[in-house]
Amino acid sequence: MAPHHRGLSRRGAISTPFPGSAATGGQLAWISWDDPNLPWDGGDLWIANLLGSGSDTHLGPARHLAGGPAESVIQPEWGPDGALYFLSDRSGWWNLYRARGQRVEPLLPMLAEFADAPWELDYSTYAFLPDGRLACRYRHHGLDHLGIVDPATGHLQPLPVPFTSIKPYLRATRDRLAFIAASPTTTPAVATLSLSDHRLEVLAGDDPGLHVNDVSVPRLLRVPAPDGGTVHAAYYPPTHHAVTGQPGQCPPVILQPHPGPTSHTPLRLELRTQFFTSRGFAVVSVDHRGSTGYGRAYRTRLDGQWGVLDVQDCVAVADFLAERGSIDASRILISGASAGGFTALRALATTDRFASGVSWYGITDLAAFRAHVPRFQRHHTDHLVGPWPDAAPHYRARSPVHNAARIIRPVLIIHGLDDDIVTPDQAEAIAQELRRHDVPITQLAFPDEGHGLRHPDNIHQAIEAELAFYRTLLAGNQ
Repeated sequence: MAPHHRGLSRRGAISTPFPGSAATGGQLAWISWDDPNLPWDGGDLWIANLLGSGSDTHLGPARHLAGGPAESVIQPEWGPDGALYFLSDRSGWWNLYRARGQRVEPLLPMLAEFADAPWELDYSTYAFLPDGRLACRYRHHGLDHLGIVDPATGHLQPLPVPFTSIKPYLRATRDRLAFIAASPTTTPAVATLSLSDHRLEVLAGDDPGLHVNDVSVPRLLRVPAPDGGTVHAAYYPPTHHAVTGQPGQCPPVILQPHPGPTSHTPLRLELRTQFFTSRGFAVVSVDHRGSTGYGRAYRTRLDGQWGVLDVQDCVAVADFLAERGSIDASRILISGASAGGFTALRALATTDRFASGVSWYGITDLAAFRAHVPRFQRHHTDHLVGPWPDAAPHYRARSPVHNAARIIRPVLIIHGLDDDIVTPDQAEAIAQELRRHDVPITQLAFPDEGHGLRHPDNIHQAIEAELAFYRTLLAGNQ
């Protein structure tokens, strides 16, 4: 076991003070992790007494409570009963645990995720109520839920809310919960829920003004993979009262691997998705293996296989829908942003399943990406591809820019020239390689955008360009 100060100094920590008795002066709990792990890979939970007072306050010997290189421990919080609560995936799922002294016990063993991968600070998927119970957000089969857990009995009381996607920022007062949530028919909104009468109040949110009959509602898929695994996805059918396809003809489909790649696709109203489903396209959001929300084994399945397994999963979803007659097998498109753009380009370079691909600020050179990515995730690729520099040949072999000669389908590349994560030279390099090999390519570069488009005019221009790109391609294939 690494000394408690090593992870604290190398990778940072999250600490929570507790005003203990006068004899101990209080306690401090924190988590730590060491390269190449990120907190969702593995980390440790420590506790120490606060000794002395004033300027002489110092930590006593640290005690290890939970965690290790293959156990993710996150969100430690002191409860009103003086016990330390936290989330651990030691069972294979991020569940709630409680530590009293050195004794650690599960509160509610479930095949459900009570946490997200902590890409940002201050995630809070549970909150204490005055009576000692916990409000919590948990994900089961791709859907988010709210509930109340009684630590004394281990009973979970689900709360009635009309949402399927709830952000990991849950707050509680004496009689209300506050959270940000959405559904397949509503965009994210700030809402509160009364715990006494379950009255829901939406405090802030945007109404896109869509008619309910024009909104495509997803169907959740569990797709068998060739190796015996399962791939999760959400299928959005073409939907609009004034747009219909040709009789007897299946729709074209846009497969969308999510950014991340250790992320997931929220089940909420996405205007980009509705833009295309209202224009005759089906859209499929693919939570390939490596995504969060489906347990640790699913999340770690992508280790060493990024650029391989994610592509295979996209192909499996495409084949599944084509075999069932839900989509036109000759008009399967793939589009992704950031890591999803990497997957889209890899799919074009390694399979012939897709008629074209779109990369929104996608990674094209893994070695260059590793060099420029923020320090927090600098070693993320050590898990997903292999330890650097020993695995440098794998980085090169899986980089789309070094496989451009194998791409024969049309490509649309969208990038911001102020991007300091996936730098603009990555987009320019693969664009030049594709042109050199006579691949039809359209390129859009925005001088005032970074990693992701923010300005409405630019977003409008880019998505209209993507639609025109597809229509031109499909018209030529008829």
